[in-house]
Amino acid sequence: MTDQAVYTPLDVALPPVPTKEVFSELQWKTLLALADSVIPSIRTPSAPKSPVAKVISQSDYDAAHSDLVARIHSPDAAALATRYLEENASSNPGFRDGVQRLFSQFVHEEGRNGISLILTALNTKAGSLILTGSMTPVQNQPLEVREKIFRGWETSRLPPLRAVYRALSGIFKRTWIISSPTICPVLGFPRVPIHGTPEEGFPYKFLQIPPGDEPETIETDVVIVGSGCGGGVTAKNLAEAGHKVIVVEKSYQYSSRHFPMGFNEGLNSLFEAGAATSTDDGTMGIFAGSTWGGGGTVNWSASLQTQGYVRQEWANGGLPFFTSLEFQRCLDRVCDRMGVSADHQNHNHQNRMLLEGARKLGYAANPVPQNTGGTEHYCGHCTMGCHSTGKKGPTESWLADASNAGATFMEGFRAEKVLFKNTKGGQVASGVEGTWTSRDSYLGLSGEGARKRKVIIKAKKVVVSCGSLQSPLLLLRSGLKNSQIGRNLHLHPVVLAASIFDEETRPWEGACLTTVVNELEDMDGKGHGVKIECVTMLPPAFLPAFGWRDGLDYKKFVAKLPHMSGFITLTKDRDPGRVYPDPVDGRCRVDYTVSQYDRKHILEAIAASAKIAYISGAKEFHTSYRDMPPFIRPVDANADDAEGINNAALQSWLAELRRKTLDPERTLFACAHQMGSCRMGKSPRSSVVDADCQVWGTKGLYVMDASVFPSASGVNPMITNMAIADFASRGLAKTLSKEKGNGPPVARL
Repeated sequence: MTDQAVYTPLDVALPPVPTKEVFSELQWKTLLALADSVIPSIRTPSAPKSPVAKVISQSDYDAAHSDLVARIHSPDAAALATRYLEENASSNPGFRDGVQRLFSQFVHEEGRNGISLILTALNTKAGSLILTGSMTPVQNQPLEVREKIFRGWETSRLPPLRAVYRALSGIFKRTWIISSPTICPVLGFPRVPIHGTPEEGFPYKFLQIPPGDEPETIETDVVIVGSGCGGGVTAKNLAEAGHKVIVVEKSYQYSSRHFPMGFNEGLNSLFEAGAATSTDDGTMGIFAGSTWGGGGTVNWSASLQTQGYVRQEWANGGLPFFTSLEFQRCLDRVCDRMGVSADHQNHNHQNRMLLEGARKLGYAANPVPQNTGGTEHYCGHCTMGCHSTGKKGPTESWLADASNAGATFMEGFRAEKVLFKNTKGGQVASGVEGTWTSRDSYLGLSGEGARKRKVIIKAKKVVVSCGSLQSPLLLLRSGLKNSQIGRNLHLHPVVLAASIFDEETRPWEGACLTTVVNELEDMDGKGHGVKIECVTMLPPAFLPAFGWRDGLDYKKFVAKLPHMSGFITLTKDRDPGRVYPDPVDGRCRVDYTVSQYDRKHILEAIAASAKIAYISGAKEFHTSYRDMPPFIRPVDANADDAEGINNAALQSWLAELRRKTLDPERTLFACAHQMGSCRMGKSPRSSVVDADCQVWGTKGLYVMDASVFPSASGVNPMITNMAIADFASRGLAKTLSKEKGNGPPVARL
């Protein structure tokens, strides 16, 4: 255990808030009035009147205040509880800046225009009458009326209003949790983990490009676009085989001394689009790493190998490699390098509960191996970066090995297109063109103007490892026409659940995912089903997923986090979606709705999660499915009652759940795994790359990341991703050596 007073992470500068306003001042007034309806100040009838206040009876206020005081571990618990209840969204200094940053940087133009149109309509008499039932502008209505209006939009007959409700309720909850000065003190959530010792990570060095008007040209054997799990393995193998390698990454590297980052800094600096990517229908939030080390820097250490039935499925699709001994050797090799093991685990409350609850119900369940170098790693903050370097992701393994073998690195390089030479044999990849942006100009540290430079990297081979959201877009920007590019996207959709206990669980302590329930993993006999796992319990990554009913109810729910344990229903989805470029600015768009087929499986996993929570003594069970009220344990139903899950109240709740459809518009799904958008196959008519990960119709262009998965992996995809990259990059190393006329390459463990 480390003394938190001794260790303070280094500051991480955020890019300046964009100055170009996305809304007019009148639109902002309306927007903030809605925000204060979702997160209002809670006050008593005797308090001064305020347009941001939700007035409740003195007895209700006293009950809420007393409950908070009993939970808060602080000498000034009473004063802190008062500040928490009386705080409203827009009173937080960072709230408007957070909303401005999100809309200006991360929401596509179509989404911004849709919100802007509604805000404008609300400020006209006719528009207000249609949207609210009153000609009085919504910001001039009493808070109780605004709250009722906003709640009514959730089930409005007008689809745009339902979409606005989904978007704004999520934005308001997330931004409040990130910017609130009271939430962490109320929860007792520490700025840094109380477990683990800070350690220095690998000392990376990056190319710096001098000023100039003409493009800078760099020559290498191989350029790898992306530094995540696939790119890291590829870089190590090629560099150790003696080839000249450069890895380029559009985002930036942060040392272990910057970790774990604060909520605002972490979401903006470590995740794609500030962790604000969503599907076009607004029903799923998508979390993808975008930093040095990619998803391997922000994932939860889960290191599960590809299961036999998935390997057989892929082999049956014309890819026999996946049932070969060589693929198993690749799986074992990447696990050995990262010290993957389940032998040194100390399960936290939620993982013990999942494992023991499954045992009591007779469900198949197992520990989940971790890539933690064969040591215990009791830290739940690693989604915001690992300060102990105990998680042996790409930055602490593959990329460090590549550096030691002579690879060079460039951060802040946004690849615009792959370059080709046209020959009689077809298109031959010859490099990558892009724009380099210096770290200082991006982070605003130097006080100088933006230092940007066009860079052309000439290479014998090009490896695209940008991940399933960005790899297909780079191929499309490069002029490739294969209709399969961007399609066959699988997302492992999850519904989140929260079980609440009388006892304090402090769920952010300990590794967040060390157990898995496999009971429902094959529900159709074809490998489609659901795994139940635990989830990161950092406040902004967990709490915004849950439904809002009114301001007081949501504040009371948030305050219960120290007594929660979380679940996710990790679904091997049968039915895919697609990735495509936004027609205005080219950013990533995701067309995906969880199918009815896959939703049936998720409903059963929610039911199983509720049973596990109940048999473990949980007092409440909430889900991110808004049509289903939370289960509240009857006061006379003790945890040790012999009837167990046969309890009539639980069975009634489960019966109601099974009558539902898990309507996507009424459910917030989440995704942390993206796969398949450049899938591997035996023909360009059905895939993007061949069995060696070379892009069909080209020579020298490869994709090595999770986008090549033939379908959903059904397990956390890191190990599968790395094993495929290990195989493909070793093959590429041999090809390069033959072309150079060298002897056989040697890639070390």
